[in-house]
Amino acid sequence: MSKAISKSLAATCSASPVYAAVITFLTYAMVYGFRKPFTVSTYEDVSPVFGIGYKSCLVISQVFGYMLSKFYGVKFIAELKRLGRGKMILLLVGISWMALLLFAIVPAPYNIPFLLLNGFPLGLIWGIIFSFVEGRRATDFIGAALAVSFIFSSGFVKTVTGFLQVRFAITAFWLPFIAGLVFLVPLLLFLWLLEKIPPPSDADKQLRTERKAMSKAQRKEYLHTFFPGIVTLLVIYVFLTVFRDIRDNFAADMWVEMGYANQPEKFVQTEIPITIIVLALISAMIFIRNNLKAFLITHIIIATGFLLAGASTILFMQGIISPFYWMMLVGLGLYMGYIPFNCVLFDRMIATFKYAGNVGFLMYLADSYGYLGSVAVMLSKNVFHIQLSWTRFYSYGVMVLSIIGVLGTIISAWYFNSMYNNKFHTDEK
Repeated sequence: MSKAISKSLAATCSASPVYAAVITFLTYAMVYGFRKPFTVSTYEDVSPVFGIGYKSCLVISQVFGYMLSKFYGVKFIAELKRLGRGKMILLLVGISWMALLLFAIVPAPYNIPFLLLNGFPLGLIWGIIFSFVEGRRATDFIGAALAVSFIFSSGFVKTVTGFLQVRFAITAFWLPFIAGLVFLVPLLLFLWLLEKIPPPSDADKQLRTERKAMSKAQRKEYLHTFFPGIVTLLVIYVFLTVFRDIRDNFAADMWVEMGYANQPEKFVQTEIPITIIVLALISAMIFIRNNLKAFLITHIIIATGFLLAGASTILFMQGIISPFYWMMLVGLGLYMGYIPFNCVLFDRMIATFKYAGNVGFLMYLADSYGYLGSVAVMLSKNVFHIQLSWTRFYSYGVMVLSIIGVLGTIISAWYFNSMYNNKFHTDEK
Protein backbone atom coordinates (compact mmCIF):
# COMPACT_ATOMS: atom_id res chain seq x y z
CA MET A 1 0.00 0.00 0.00
CA SER A 2 2.76 2.40 0.95
CA LYS A 3 4.49 1.68 -2.36
CA ALA A 4 1.32 2.54 -4.27
CA ILE A 5 0.90 5.75 -2.29
CA SER A 6 4.52 6.71 -2.97
CA LYS A 7 4.07 6.10 -6.69
CA SER A 8 0.86 8.13 -6.74
CA LEU A 9 2.53 10.96 -4.87
CA ALA A 10 5.52 10.91 -7.22
CA ALA A 11 3.23 11.00 -10.26
CA THR A 12 1.31 13.95 -8.82
CA CYS A 13 4.49 15.88 -8.06
CA SER A 14 5.98 15.26 -11.52
CA ALA A 15 2.77 16.53 -13.14
CA SER A 16 2.91 19.78 -11.15
CA PRO A 17 3.85 22.96 -13.05
CA VAL A 18 6.07 23.94 -10.13
CA TYR A 19 7.97 20.65 -10.44
CA ALA A 20 8.44 21.16 -14.18
CA ALA A 21 9.52 24.77 -13.67
CA VAL A 22 12.09 23.92 -11.00
CA ILE A 23 13.56 20.94 -12.84
CA THR A 24 13.86 22.67 -16.23
CA PHE A 25 15.40 25.72 -14.51
CA LEU A 26 18.00 23.64 -12.67
CA THR A 27 18.76 21.41 -15.66
CA TYR A 28 19.57 24.35 -17.92
CA ALA A 29 21.47 26.09 -15.13
CA MET A 30 23.80 23.08 -14.96
CA VAL A 31 24.21 23.11 -18.76
CA TYR A 32 25.50 26.69 -18.45
CA GLY A 33 28.35 25.28 -16.39
CA PHE A 34 29.79 23.92 -19.65
CA ARG A 35 29.29 27.13 -21.62
CA LYS A 36 30.25 30.20 -19.59
CA PRO A 37 33.21 29.40 -17.28
CA PHE A 38 35.86 30.60 -19.75
CA THR A 39 34.37 34.13 -19.77
CA VAL A 40 35.50 34.69 -16.15
CA SER A 41 39.12 35.01 -17.29
CA THR A 42 40.36 38.01 -19.26
CA TYR A 43 43.32 36.22 -20.96
CA GLU A 44 45.19 39.54 -21.04
CA ASP A 45 48.57 37.80 -21.10
CA VAL A 46 47.78 35.96 -24.37
CA SER A 47 48.81 37.72 -27.58
CA PRO A 48 46.14 38.89 -30.04
CA VAL A 49 45.43 36.71 -33.08
CA PHE A 50 45.56 38.60 -36.41
CA GLY A 51 45.02 41.81 -34.47
CA ILE A 52 41.98 40.49 -32.58
CA GLY A 53 42.14 40.01 -28.80
CA TYR A 54 42.47 36.37 -27.74
CA LYS A 55 39.37 36.43 -25.54
CA SER A 56 37.36 38.01 -28.35
CA CYS A 57 38.52 35.15 -30.58
CA LEU A 58 37.30 32.63 -27.99
CA VAL A 59 33.92 34.33 -27.65
CA ILE A 60 33.50 34.62 -31.43
CA SER A 61 34.48 30.97 -31.89
CA GLN A 62 31.95 29.73 -29.33
CA VAL A 63 29.19 32.02 -30.55
CA PHE A 64 29.91 30.92 -34.12
CA GLY A 65 29.44 27.32 -33.01
CA TYR A 66 26.23 28.34 -31.29
CA MET A 67 25.08 30.10 -34.45
CA LEU A 68 25.74 27.03 -36.61
CA SER A 69 23.80 24.87 -34.16
CA LYS A 70 20.83 27.23 -34.34
CA PHE A 71 20.71 27.04 -38.14
CA TYR A 72 20.95 23.25 -37.88
CA GLY A 73 18.39 23.28 -35.08
CA VAL A 74 15.71 24.88 -37.29
CA LYS A 75 15.34 21.44 -38.86
CA PHE A 76 16.59 19.26 -36.00
CA ILE A 77 14.38 20.71 -33.25
CA ALA A 78 11.35 21.16 -35.53
CA GLU A 79 11.45 17.44 -36.35
CA LEU A 80 12.42 16.31 -32.84
CA LYS A 81 10.78 13.11 -31.60
CA ARG A 82 9.83 12.56 -27.96
CA LEU A 83 11.91 9.47 -27.18
CA GLY A 84 15.47 9.46 -25.81
CA ARG A 85 15.67 13.21 -25.20
CA GLY A 86 17.48 12.92 -21.85
CA LYS A 87 20.19 10.69 -23.32
CA MET A 88 20.54 13.09 -26.24
CA ILE A 89 21.16 16.01 -23.84
CA LEU A 90 23.78 13.98 -21.97
CA LEU A 91 25.55 13.10 -25.22
CA LEU A 92 25.62 16.73 -26.34
CA VAL A 93 26.95 17.90 -22.96
CA GLY A 94 29.61 15.19 -23.07
CA ILE A 95 30.85 16.39 -26.46
CA SER A 96 31.03 20.00 -25.25
CA TRP A 97 32.92 18.95 -22.10
CA MET A 98 35.49 16.99 -24.09
CA ALA A 99 35.98 20.09 -26.21
CA LEU A 100 36.88 21.98 -23.01
CA LEU A 101 39.43 19.27 -22.18
CA LEU A 102 41.06 19.75 -25.59
CA PHE A 103 40.94 23.52 -25.03
CA ALA A 104 43.01 23.00 -21.87
CA ILE A 105 45.52 20.60 -23.46
CA VAL A 106 46.19 22.30 -26.82
CA PRO A 107 48.28 25.48 -26.50
CA ALA A 108 46.94 28.92 -27.45
CA PRO A 109 46.01 30.12 -30.02
CA TYR A 110 45.52 26.68 -31.59
CA ASN A 111 42.88 25.83 -29.01
CA ILE A 112 40.45 28.50 -30.25
CA PRO A 113 38.47 26.12 -32.56
CA PHE A 114 37.61 23.91 -29.58
CA LEU A 115 35.29 26.66 -28.31
CA LEU A 116 33.35 26.26 -31.56
CA LEU A 117 33.15 22.52 -30.91
CA ASN A 118 32.00 23.33 -27.38
CA GLY A 119 29.28 25.74 -28.54
CA PHE A 120 27.68 23.65 -31.30
CA PRO A 121 26.20 20.82 -29.17
CA LEU A 122 25.22 23.19 -26.35
CA GLY A 123 23.20 25.28 -28.79
CA LEU A 124 20.77 22.39 -29.37
CA ILE A 125 19.97 21.71 -25.72
CA TRP A 126 17.51 24.54 -25.02
CA GLY A 127 15.13 23.29 -27.72
CA ILE A 128 15.23 19.76 -26.35
CA ILE A 129 14.52 20.89 -22.78
CA PHE A 130 11.71 23.24 -23.86
CA SER A 131 10.07 20.40 -25.80
CA PHE A 132 9.31 18.78 -22.43
CA VAL A 133 7.10 21.70 -21.34
CA GLU A 134 5.66 23.57 -24.33
CA GLY A 135 1.97 23.57 -25.28
CA ARG A 136 0.61 23.53 -21.70
CA ARG A 137 -1.73 25.82 -19.80
CA ALA A 138 1.19 26.48 -17.45
CA THR A 139 3.83 26.94 -20.16
CA ASP A 140 4.07 30.69 -19.47
CA PHE A 141 5.14 29.95 -15.90
CA ILE A 142 7.30 26.92 -16.68
CA GLY A 143 8.87 28.58 -19.71
CA ALA A 144 9.60 31.72 -17.71
CA ALA A 145 11.46 29.63 -15.14
CA LEU A 146 13.48 27.95 -17.88
CA ALA A 147 14.18 31.23 -19.64
CA VAL A 148 15.28 33.18 -16.56
CA SER A 149 17.82 30.44 -15.96
CA PHE A 150 19.77 32.33 -18.69
CA ILE A 151 20.06 35.26 -16.29
CA PHE A 152 20.67 33.46 -13.00
CA SER A 153 22.87 30.76 -14.48
CA SER A 154 25.21 33.18 -16.18
CA GLY A 155 25.93 34.99 -12.92
CA PHE A 156 25.90 31.82 -10.81
CA VAL A 157 28.30 29.92 -13.07
CA LYS A 158 30.67 32.88 -13.23
CA THR A 159 30.59 33.24 -9.44
CA VAL A 160 31.30 29.52 -8.88
CA THR A 161 34.03 29.57 -11.51
CA GLY A 162 35.52 32.75 -10.08
CA PHE A 163 35.61 31.10 -6.64
CA LEU A 164 37.37 28.04 -8.07
CA GLN A 165 39.89 30.29 -9.79
CA VAL A 166 40.66 32.35 -6.67
CA ARG A 167 40.47 29.52 -4.10
CA PHE A 168 42.41 26.83 -5.99
CA ALA A 169 44.53 28.97 -8.34
CA ILE A 170 43.39 27.00 -11.40
CA THR A 171 44.83 28.28 -14.68
CA ALA A 172 42.53 30.07 -17.10
CA PHE A 173 42.81 27.21 -19.61
CA TRP A 174 41.94 24.37 -17.22
CA LEU A 175 39.26 26.35 -15.41
CA PRO A 176 36.38 25.67 -17.87
CA PHE A 177 36.95 21.89 -17.81
CA ILE A 178 37.22 21.74 -14.00
CA ALA A 179 34.08 23.86 -13.66
CA GLY A 180 32.26 21.44 -15.97
CA LEU A 181 33.17 18.60 -13.62
CA VAL A 182 31.55 20.48 -10.72
CA PHE A 183 28.27 20.85 -12.64
CA LEU A 184 28.20 17.34 -14.14
CA VAL A 185 26.94 15.39 -11.10
CA PRO A 186 23.87 17.58 -10.41
CA LEU A 187 23.14 17.62 -14.14
CA LEU A 188 22.79 13.81 -14.15
CA LEU A 189 20.25 14.01 -11.34
CA PHE A 190 18.20 16.75 -13.00
CA LEU A 191 18.14 14.93 -16.35
CA TRP A 192 16.66 11.89 -14.61
CA LEU A 193 14.01 14.09 -12.99
CA LEU A 194 13.35 15.88 -16.30
CA GLU A 195 12.32 12.61 -17.91
CA LYS A 196 9.61 12.22 -15.23
CA ILE A 197 7.61 15.20 -16.57
CA PRO A 198 4.43 13.80 -18.22
CA PRO A 199 3.25 14.92 -21.68
CA PRO A 200 0.60 17.70 -22.09
CA SER A 201 -2.95 16.71 -21.10
CA ASP A 202 -5.98 16.81 -23.41
CA ALA A 203 -7.04 20.08 -21.77
CA ASP A 204 -3.59 21.54 -22.52
CA LYS A 205 -3.89 20.53 -26.17
CA GLN A 206 -7.36 22.05 -26.47
CA LEU A 207 -6.35 25.42 -25.02
CA ARG A 208 -2.81 25.75 -26.43
CA THR A 209 -2.94 23.63 -29.63
CA GLU A 210 -1.23 20.25 -29.88
CA ARG A 211 2.50 20.47 -30.57
CA LYS A 212 3.85 18.29 -33.35
CA ALA A 213 7.00 17.74 -35.36
CA MET A 214 7.04 19.95 -38.46
CA SER A 215 8.02 18.79 -41.95
CA LYS A 216 9.91 21.04 -44.38
CA ALA A 217 6.67 21.80 -46.27
CA GLN A 218 4.89 22.79 -43.05
CA ARG A 219 7.74 25.07 -42.05
CA LYS A 220 7.64 26.81 -45.44
CA GLU A 221 3.88 27.26 -45.20
CA TYR A 222 4.17 28.79 -41.74
CA LEU A 223 6.82 31.27 -42.88
CA HIS A 224 4.81 32.20 -45.96
CA THR A 225 1.66 32.87 -43.91
CA PHE A 226 3.31 35.15 -41.34
CA PHE A 227 6.36 36.37 -43.25
CA PRO A 228 6.21 40.17 -42.54
CA GLY A 229 5.54 39.65 -38.85
CA ILE A 230 8.19 36.97 -38.42
CA VAL A 231 10.80 39.13 -40.19
CA THR A 232 9.97 42.05 -37.84
CA LEU A 233 10.32 39.81 -34.80
CA LEU A 234 13.61 38.44 -36.15
CA VAL A 235 15.05 41.96 -36.49
CA ILE A 236 14.06 42.77 -32.90
CA TYR A 237 15.51 39.52 -31.63
CA VAL A 238 18.79 39.95 -33.50
CA PHE A 239 19.43 43.24 -31.69
CA LEU A 240 18.42 41.74 -28.34
CA THR A 241 20.71 38.75 -28.84
CA VAL A 242 23.66 40.92 -29.85
CA PHE A 243 23.59 43.10 -26.75
CA ARG A 244 22.52 40.37 -24.37
CA ASP A 245 25.45 38.30 -25.67
CA ILE A 246 27.97 41.13 -25.33
CA ARG A 247 26.82 41.73 -21.75
CA ASP A 248 27.01 38.02 -21.00
CA ASN A 249 30.46 37.43 -22.50
CA PHE A 250 32.19 40.69 -21.61
CA ALA A 251 30.58 41.56 -18.26
CA ALA A 252 33.87 40.69 -16.52
CA ASP A 253 35.73 43.11 -18.78
CA MET A 254 33.16 45.88 -18.19
CA TRP A 255 33.29 45.42 -14.42
CA VAL A 256 37.09 45.79 -14.57
CA GLU A 257 36.79 48.91 -16.74
CA MET A 258 34.35 50.43 -14.23
CA GLY A 259 36.62 49.74 -11.24
CA TYR A 260 35.18 46.46 -9.88
CA ALA A 261 38.09 44.08 -10.52
CA ASN A 262 38.30 40.79 -8.57
CA GLN A 263 34.73 41.02 -7.29
CA PRO A 264 33.01 37.90 -8.70
CA GLU A 265 30.04 38.42 -6.37
CA LYS A 266 28.89 41.31 -8.60
CA PHE A 267 27.69 38.80 -11.20
CA VAL A 268 25.18 37.32 -8.77
CA GLN A 269 24.27 40.60 -7.06
CA THR A 270 23.03 42.08 -10.33
CA GLU A 271 21.51 38.93 -11.84
CA ILE A 272 19.42 37.66 -8.91
CA PRO A 273 17.12 40.75 -8.76
CA ILE A 274 16.72 40.59 -12.55
CA THR A 275 15.86 36.90 -12.34
CA ILE A 276 13.20 37.45 -9.67
CA ILE A 277 11.57 40.43 -11.42
CA VAL A 278 11.47 38.85 -14.88
CA LEU A 279 10.23 35.52 -13.48
CA ALA A 280 7.39 37.23 -11.61
CA LEU A 281 6.47 39.37 -14.62
CA ILE A 282 6.40 36.58 -17.18
CA SER A 283 4.85 34.02 -14.82
CA ALA A 284 1.87 36.35 -14.31
CA MET A 285 0.97 35.70 -17.97
CA ILE A 286 -0.41 32.33 -16.88
CA PHE A 287 -3.50 34.11 -15.57
CA ILE A 288 -4.37 35.43 -19.06
CA ARG A 289 -6.35 32.70 -20.81
CA ASN A 290 -7.05 34.69 -23.99
CA ASN A 291 -4.08 33.87 -26.23
CA LEU A 292 -4.32 36.97 -28.43
CA LYS A 293 -4.43 39.27 -25.41
CA ALA A 294 -1.43 37.51 -23.86
CA PHE A 295 0.43 37.69 -27.18
CA LEU A 296 -0.12 41.47 -27.43
CA ILE A 297 0.69 42.10 -23.75
CA THR A 298 3.98 40.30 -24.34
CA HIS A 299 4.76 42.94 -26.98
CA ILE A 300 4.13 45.65 -24.36
CA ILE A 301 6.55 43.97 -21.94
CA ILE A 302 9.22 43.80 -24.66
CA ALA A 303 8.77 47.48 -25.60
CA THR A 304 8.95 48.50 -21.92
CA GLY A 305 12.19 46.58 -21.60
CA PHE A 306 13.71 48.52 -24.49
CA LEU A 307 12.66 51.82 -22.90
CA LEU A 308 14.18 50.81 -19.54
CA ALA A 309 17.48 49.76 -21.14
CA GLY A 310 17.74 53.03 -23.08
CA ALA A 311 16.73 55.29 -20.19
CA SER A 312 19.10 53.64 -17.68
CA THR A 313 21.98 53.93 -20.16
CA ILE A 314 21.36 57.67 -20.62
CA LEU A 315 21.31 58.14 -16.82
CA PHE A 316 24.54 56.15 -16.48
CA MET A 317 26.35 58.12 -19.18
CA GLN A 318 25.34 61.35 -17.44
CA GLY A 319 26.68 60.06 -14.12
CA ILE A 320 23.26 60.04 -12.44
CA ILE A 321 23.30 56.32 -11.54
CA SER A 322 26.26 54.14 -10.52
CA PRO A 323 27.80 51.39 -12.70
CA PHE A 324 26.24 48.74 -10.44
CA TYR A 325 22.68 50.00 -10.91
CA TRP A 326 23.26 50.57 -14.61
CA MET A 327 24.40 46.98 -15.12
CA MET A 328 21.34 45.78 -13.21
CA LEU A 329 18.80 48.06 -14.93
CA VAL A 330 20.13 47.66 -18.46
CA GLY A 331 20.21 43.92 -17.88
CA LEU A 332 16.62 43.97 -16.62
CA GLY A 333 15.50 45.93 -19.69
CA LEU A 334 17.28 43.63 -22.12
CA TYR A 335 15.95 40.49 -20.46
CA MET A 336 12.41 41.92 -20.41
CA GLY A 337 12.78 41.90 -24.17
CA TYR A 338 14.81 38.73 -24.59
CA ILE A 339 13.10 36.31 -22.19
CA PRO A 340 9.55 36.52 -23.65
CA PHE A 341 10.87 35.27 -27.01
CA ASN A 342 12.20 32.19 -25.24
CA CYS A 343 9.05 31.19 -23.39
CA VAL A 344 5.84 33.15 -24.03
CA LEU A 345 5.85 34.96 -27.37
CA PHE A 346 6.10 32.07 -29.83
CA ASP A 347 4.11 29.69 -27.64
CA ARG A 348 1.20 32.15 -27.51
CA MET A 349 1.58 32.89 -31.21
CA ILE A 350 1.05 29.22 -32.08
CA ALA A 351 -1.92 29.04 -29.68
CA THR A 352 -3.45 32.27 -31.05
CA PHE A 353 -3.42 31.26 -34.70
CA LYS A 354 -3.94 27.53 -34.01
CA TYR A 355 -1.20 26.30 -36.33
CA ALA A 356 0.01 22.81 -35.46
CA GLY A 357 3.73 22.97 -34.96
CA ASN A 358 6.27 23.64 -32.22
CA VAL A 359 8.07 26.54 -30.59
CA GLY A 360 11.49 25.05 -31.34
CA PHE A 361 11.20 25.81 -35.06
CA LEU A 362 10.47 29.52 -34.54
CA MET A 363 12.93 29.89 -31.67
CA TYR A 364 15.82 28.33 -33.54
CA LEU A 365 15.02 30.40 -36.62
CA ALA A 366 15.26 33.53 -34.46
CA ASP A 367 18.37 32.33 -32.61
CA SER A 368 20.23 31.48 -35.82
CA TYR A 369 20.03 35.07 -37.06
CA GLY A 370 20.49 36.45 -33.55
CA TYR A 371 23.84 34.74 -33.12
CA LEU A 372 24.83 35.63 -36.69
CA GLY A 373 24.33 39.26 -35.71
CA SER A 374 26.29 38.75 -32.51
CA VAL A 375 29.28 37.31 -34.38
CA ALA A 376 29.12 40.14 -36.94
CA VAL A 377 29.13 42.88 -34.28
CA MET A 378 32.01 41.38 -32.29
CA LEU A 379 34.06 40.88 -35.45
CA SER A 380 33.33 44.44 -36.58
CA LYS A 381 34.56 45.94 -33.30
CA ASN A 382 37.83 44.03 -33.56
CA VAL A 383 38.44 43.97 -37.32
CA PHE A 384 37.70 47.68 -37.79
CA HIS A 385 39.59 48.51 -34.59
CA ILE A 386 36.79 50.54 -33.05
CA GLN A 387 38.62 52.44 -30.32
CA LEU A 388 36.02 52.17 -27.59
CA SER A 389 36.07 50.21 -24.35
CA TRP A 390 33.45 47.49 -24.06
CA THR A 391 31.56 49.71 -21.61
CA ARG A 392 31.30 52.69 -23.96
CA PHE A 393 30.70 50.52 -27.03
CA TYR A 394 27.90 48.77 -25.18
CA SER A 395 26.38 52.03 -23.91
CA TYR A 396 26.13 53.64 -27.35
CA GLY A 397 24.83 50.43 -28.88
CA VAL A 398 22.07 49.97 -26.29
CA MET A 399 20.69 53.45 -26.98
CA VAL A 400 20.39 52.69 -30.70
CA LEU A 401 18.94 49.27 -29.89
CA SER A 402 16.23 50.83 -27.72
CA ILE A 403 14.92 53.05 -30.50
CA ILE A 404 14.87 50.25 -33.08
CA GLY A 405 13.34 47.85 -30.56
CA VAL A 406 10.41 50.07 -29.59
CA LEU A 407 9.54 50.85 -33.23
CA GLY A 408 9.85 47.21 -34.28
CA THR A 409 7.67 45.98 -31.41
CA ILE A 410 4.90 48.44 -32.30
CA ILE A 411 4.98 47.31 -35.95
CA SER A 412 4.88 43.64 -34.94
CA ALA A 413 1.92 44.09 -32.58
CA TRP A 414 -0.03 45.99 -35.26
CA TYR A 415 0.68 43.36 -37.91
CA PHE A 416 -0.32 40.31 -35.88
CA ASN A 417 -3.40 42.01 -34.46
CA SER A 418 -4.50 42.86 -38.01
CA MET A 419 -3.83 39.29 -39.15
CA TYR A 420 -5.98 37.93 -36.35
CA ASN A 421 -8.84 40.35 -36.97
CA ASN A 422 -8.84 39.83 -40.73
CA LYS A 423 -8.32 36.09 -41.06
CA PHE A 424 -8.16 34.19 -37.82
CA HIS A 425 -10.76 35.75 -35.57
CA THR A 426 -12.40 33.35 -33.12
CA ASP A 427 -14.65 33.80 -30.11
CA GLU A 428 -11.90 33.19 -27.54
CA LYS A 429 -12.79 34.63 -24.19
